[in-house]
Amino acid sequence: MEDDDIDAREMQRRALEEAFGESSDSGGDNDDEFESSSSSRSSLLHCLKQGDGVPLSWEMVDGVKGLWLCRGFLCSAQQSSLLSAIRREGWFDGGCHNQAMRFGDLPGWAVEISGLVREAVWFGDTSSGEGKESSLGNHHQEACWPLPLDLLWREPLFDQLIVNVYNPGEGICAHVDLMRFDDGIAIISLESACVMHFTRSKQEEGNNEGQGEEGSLLRVPVFLSPGSLVLMSGEARYLWKHEINRKQGFQLWEGEEIHQQRRTSVTLRNLCRSPNENVKAD
Repeated sequence: MEDDDIDAREMQRRALEEAFGESSDSGGDNDDEFESSSSSRSSLLHCLKQGDGVPLSWEMVDGVKGLWLCRGFLCSAQQSSLLSAIRREGWFDGGCHNQAMRFGDLPGWAVEISGLVREAVWFGDTSSGEGKESSLGNHHQEACWPLPLDLLWREPLFDQLIVNVYNPGEGICAHVDLMRFDDGIAIISLESACVMHFTRSKQEEGNNEGQGEEGSLLRVPVFLSPGSLVLMSGEARYLWKHEINRKQGFQLWEGEEIHQQRRTSVTLRNLCRSPNENVKAD
């Protein structure tokens, strides 16, 4: 059984390398990594390792099934490069808009980010989950992956993009993403740090002890540092609302208020396929 698991993992690894090129952690200047869609695939893993060479670490967020956090997903150079690529799109010139959406064919840099997400899930260290190495072929241990394998290997991984620019005090209300989007959502945070809250009714959890509007909610705060990546699937995607309240007095972490600056977020999703697309011609 162990040999079968190793063979399966090697097949997946080869498929990944065929799609995105061989991974390399060698040094080099990555300032132009997201310059264009023709960027070298061989450098994709350059910043997917911490300074001491340890693979990126994933955290399973306690209390919210299907919610994973990778704090160091993008290194400083990649963050700057990504912000430059976004600015070159010209979406926010003039300051009239704070949101841009794209469907279908995404910009080259967004396709590369999708590749980085896939590699981070596959090669990253899930220390908070056990049995990842032997989870291939074991359906019951799939929860140890930051993204379920059927979602990780879909093509394309993401085909819808939202970029939001938030000024100090601006955030997002509590919501669950529209059902027109499939399971598996990625959120990348840039510039200002913030706290995102995940909330769910205690009644949905079978707990009726809460009293009052605030007392009836389960609330889980998650600190999002610049360059961090959040993945939501399953319950985290469908049953938990997420919000960012950046009004004064609400952005608190470990007893300290976070100084709010401009924040940019990149959200990647996948549109649900229409029933007609799932029907094969006779």
